[in-house]
Amino acid sequence: MVATALPLRDDLSVDYDAYAEHVRWLVDSGCDGVVPNGSLGEYQTLTPEERARVVETAVQAVGGDRVMPGVAAYGAAEARRWTEQAAEAGAAAVMLLPPNAYRADDAAVHAHYVEVARVGLPIVAYNNPIDTKVDLTPETLAKLHAEGLIVAVKEFTGDVRRAYRIAELAPELDLLIGADDVLLELAIAGAVGWVAGYPNALPLASVELYQAAVGGDLARAQELYRTLHPLLRWDSRTEFVQAIKLSMDMAGRRGGPTRAPRTPLSAESEASVRAATEAALAAGLR
Repeated sequence: MVATALPLRDDLSVDYDAYAEHVRWLVDSGCDGVVPNGSLGEYQTLTPEERARVVETAVQAVGGDRVMPGVAAYGAAEARRWTEQAAEAGAAAVMLLPPNAYRADDAAVHAHYVEVARVGLPIVAYNNPIDTKVDLTPETLAKLHAEGLIVAVKEFTGDVRRAYRIAELAPELDLLIGADDVLLELAIAGAVGWVAGYPNALPLASVELYQAAVGGDLARAQELYRTLHPLLRWDSRTEFVQAIKLSMDMAGRRGGPTRAPRTPLSAESEASVRAATEAALAAGLR
C-alpha cells in the first residue's frame, strides 16, 4: 500500500487530475492500493474540502477496495468524522494514529479507538511514537485487537523485536511494515503488508522487493534491499519527504512542492538520494 504523495501546483492548490493519474499508475505498476491523507499527502495542511476530495479522487481512480485513507486528527470526534467520510466515499478501511494534539495516556488512546470504531470500518492502527510521542505498545495493541477495535497495525518504531511480541500477544493481528529500512527483517518476522512512501517514485522495485521478502526469495530481496536501502533509511535522515519527492522528480513523476515546512535536503543527503535513485533507475527498477 502506497502512502501517496499529493501533487500540488505552483500556487499550492491540489492537482486532483494528476493525483488520479498517479494513483492509477501505482496500481497498474503492481501496488495493491493507496493510503491518501498521510504525511506525504500533506493532510495536516489541507482544508476539509480538499481532504475529502482527495479520498473521493482515489476511490474513483482505483476503487474503494484499494483505498485506505489516513484519518488522523487532534481528537476522536474529528477522526470519527473523517472515518465516516471515508466510508461514504466507499473506502474499505482506514489508518488511524492515536490522538496527536497532546501526549495521550492509555485511557485516552483506548477511548480514541473506541469512538472511531463506532463507524464500522476496519481500522489499521498506526504506531508512530517518533512523531506522536504516543507508543502503541504490543500490550496496548493486543488489548485494542481483543476488543475488536483494530485489525492491523502499521509498525513504525523500527524495533524488529516487536513483531515477535505482537505475534505472541495478538497472533491474529496483522502486522504491516511501516519503517522501510527494516522491511526485510519484518517480512522475515511475519509481516503481511507494507505501507510505504518510496513506491511513489519506484513502484516496480518496491513491489519486487516486498514480494521477494515475504515470498522467501532472500537472495533477490537482499540484492534489491542493498540497492534501495540508502533511500529507505528514514531514521538517519529527517528530510524523508523531500528525499522521496526528489526521487519522484528523477523518475519522471510529479512529486510537487510541499506545503508542510520541512528541513531542506542537506548536500550530503541529496547526493546520497541522487546516487541511489540513479542506481535503481539504471537497473531498470522503476
